[in-house]
Amino acid sequence: MFNILGHHHTSMMTKDVHQNNYFYTKVLGLRRVKKTVNQDDPTMYHLFYGDRTGSPGTELTFFHMPFIGNTYQGTNAITQISLLVPTEESLSYWKERLQTYHIKHDEAFTTYAGRQALHFVDPDGLRLVFVVANGEKESFWQGWDEADIPMEHQILGMGPVELTVRRLEKLRKMLTGLLGYVEKEPVNEGVVFQAMDGEVFGEIIAIEKDDKREKPGKGSVHHLAIRVKDESELHELDDKIKAYGFETTGVVNRYYFSSLYFRESNGILFEIATDGPGFTVDQDEASLGKHLDLPPFLEEQRDEIEAVLPPIEEA
Repeated sequence: MFNILGHHHTSMMTKDVHQNNYFYTKVLGLRRVKKTVNQDDPTMYHLFYGDRTGSPGTELTFFHMPFIGNTYQGTNAITQISLLVPTEESLSYWKERLQTYHIKHDEAFTTYAGRQALHFVDPDGLRLVFVVANGEKESFWQGWDEADIPMEHQILGMGPVELTVRRLEKLRKMLTGLLGYVEKEPVNEGVVFQAMDGEVFGEIIAIEKDDKREKPGKGSVHHLAIRVKDESELHELDDKIKAYGFETTGVVNRYYFSSLYFRESNGILFEIATDGPGFTVDQDEASLGKHLDLPPFLEEQRDEIEAVLPPIEEA
């Protein structure tokens, strides 16, 4: 029997890989845990940022697409990602830090998903919000003592992920009937669904909006990945998703984890990914993110791949 464990990662698109690397490592203090490529298009960087080892539930990943255009916001898209911080005092710390680095942010704290919050955007225009954690860090977060952020204010991982859709009922039936999410009390923003396991954070906020479809570009979210324990659960889910009526990619070995992909009725792309083997499968912990790592099936193409990728600052 499969069990959705919460968020695994989100993947976004960035136009400027240098700006992206600087913002997430130097401004937000996340660790770049893997510098690799899009396995379906190895001419494109795929960067992973997270906690000390890139634990599932802490990962923000980016595809480098230097010729991508702007995002035109709309519906049927993943429209906002929240990041957990430890305390309300942490919000004040982050507001001051965003001001220091001239990062666009709200002037006042607000409430988001029932939590104290601070909204801001990254250099590509990705909509982000810091939210205060309610103790969610204990089961998965690993602090990184080399970050230029005091441990008591470090980002703990992903909080609620916001989806805006035309047909909320279709999304509701998929999350609760297919994946086993539990519907919670609604918040001001929309309807809340929680991964049933609850071991780590897994809230999805769903907003119904009859608008034009979002046109993706820089700063848009490509997909949301959610967690399962192992590959046997992936195969079980693959059968179940197909029986539900959706097409899937089947189980794909991504080397650092295994996963499958499908689009729900509104067109939002979901990935379901395993916890392991993790990013230390080809690097020791101290070396994570420092060098270009390639899965074995791409290793023989290393010279050609490195020739087309721009150099990035050391992590």
